[in-house]
Amino acid sequence: MRILLTTHQFFPQFSAGTEVLTLSVARELLRRGHEVHIYTGYPTNKALLDHERFDEYEFEGIHVYRFHHEYVCMGGQSSLIKVGYDNVLAARHFERILKNFNPDIIHFFHLNRLGTGLIEKANQARTPAYATLTDFWAICPTGQLLLPSGKLCDGPNLYAGNCVKHFAQNSQKGFIGGLLKWLPITLFNFFTKLTLYNRLPAYPNSNEVAAISDRLNVNVFRLNLLKKIIAPNQLLYDVLVKNGVRKELILKSSYGIDVIYNEDRPLQSERKHFRIGFIGTLAEHKGCHVLIEAFNMLPNDSAILKIYGSPDEHPEYFMKLKSISSKNTNVEFCGTFDNSKILNVISDFDVLVVPSIWLENTPLVIYSAQAARCPVVGSNFKGISDVIKHNHNGLLFQPGNYEDLADILLRLIKTPALVSRLSKNAKLPKTTYKYVDELLTIWAS
Repeated sequence: MRILLTTHQFFPQFSAGTEVLTLSVARELLRRGHEVHIYTGYPTNKALLDHERFDEYEFEGIHVYRFHHEYVCMGGQSSLIKVGYDNVLAARHFERILKNFNPDIIHFFHLNRLGTGLIEKANQARTPAYATLTDFWAICPTGQLLLPSGKLCDGPNLYAGNCVKHFAQNSQKGFIGGLLKWLPITLFNFFTKLTLYNRLPAYPNSNEVAAISDRLNVNVFRLNLLKKIIAPNQLLYDVLVKNGVRKELILKSSYGIDVIYNEDRPLQSERKHFRIGFIGTLAEHKGCHVLIEAFNMLPNDSAILKIYGSPDEHPEYFMKLKSISSKNTNVEFCGTFDNSKILNVISDFDVLVVPSIWLENTPLVIYSAQAARCPVVGSNFKGISDVIKHNHNGLLFQPGNYEDLADILLRLIKTPALVSRLSKNAKLPKTTYKYVDELLTIWAS
C-alpha cells in the first residue's frame, strides 16, 4: 500500500514523542513492504513568500514533504489564530500531494500549524483517513488544557470565552493584564458571542476573537469525518467525547515503542550514586524546574540528576533551569541523544522522573522506562497514572509540589529494596510491531 503519514514536525530537527511514534510506525511499515511518505511542518524564522514554503527531503528512505510555517498570516488569511488550526496554504499543498502520491491510506499523528483542513482534503479525495491523537491540541488552542494560573482547564466553553480570556491574559502585561485576570468569564462569553455573530462594530483583533471562538466547532466537525480515531488512554477518549467527537469513531489503544525489553537491570547497590533521570522537552509545562527544586532539597551528594533535552527549543526556560541548579554540582545537563539509544540512557537511571505540570497524555518515555524496568516517579495526572500505579511500578506525587517530590526521592534513595520491587513490577509496553498490526487491522476494516 501507499501510506501517507502526517505530523506537525519531524526528524532530523525534532525528536519528541509524536515524532518518534511517527518514525517508528513508518519504519515498521517500510519493513513490511509498504511505500510510506510523510507530510510535516517546520517552524522557520525566515520571511518567506507563499510559494517558497515547501520543500522535500529524504530521511531513512522515507520521502518527506515539508511546510515551512511561521507565526504570520499567509495564503490570503488574515487571522494568526486560524492559520494555526486551519491553514489554507498547507491544505492546498496537501491536496497536490494527494494527487501526485495517490495514497491508499492517510494517517494523521498531529496537525498543529498544518491544520485540520487536511482532513477535509482527504475526504474530498475519498481517501480513507485515520488519526492517532497524541495530545489535546484539537480541543485546546494551547494543547495543554492549562490556565495561565497553572490550574487545569476543562476545555473551551460554549463560545470559547474562557479561551479568549486566556489569550488576552497571555498577550497583555502590566496593569491591563492584571485587570483581565479579574474580569468574569461570563463577560468574555457575551463579548465573544456578539463578535461571532457580527453584532459588534469592527475592533482590533476581532477576527482573532472569532477564530478562537470557532476553533473547536471547526476541528470537531473535521475529526468526525475520519474513519477512526485512536486515543492512547481513557483521559483523551473522555476529552474528545465531551467536546463532541462521536464516540463510535474512537478506539482506545496505547502506543507501541521500538526498544527491546531489559531483563538484566543493574541493582542500585552496584552504583556509586543514586541516579535520577529526566528525558523530555525542556519547556515549562514539562516541569523540569519542579524536579530541580526537589533535587536541591536532597542531602548533599546523595544522588546525581541527569537531564536530557535540547537547550535550543526554549532557551529562556533552559537558562532558568541553569540558574536554579547553578549551586548544585550534581546536576548534569546531558543534551540530546538518538532515540535508538534510549534503553542505554534509561538503564543508567535508578529512577525516571516525569514532573509534568499539565495533563500529560501518557508520554512515550514512560513506556520506554517500563521496558527498561526503570521505576517512574510521575505527576499524579490520569494520563500518567493509567500506566504508573502508585507503589507498584512507580510512585506518584502532587503535580508541581517539589516538596512532595523531594520526600519521594529521598524515600527511594534510602530504600533500595523499594526500587528493586518497583523495577520488578514494570508494566512491559506494547511493541511497535504489535501497534502496526493494530493499525493495519483498523485500516483493513
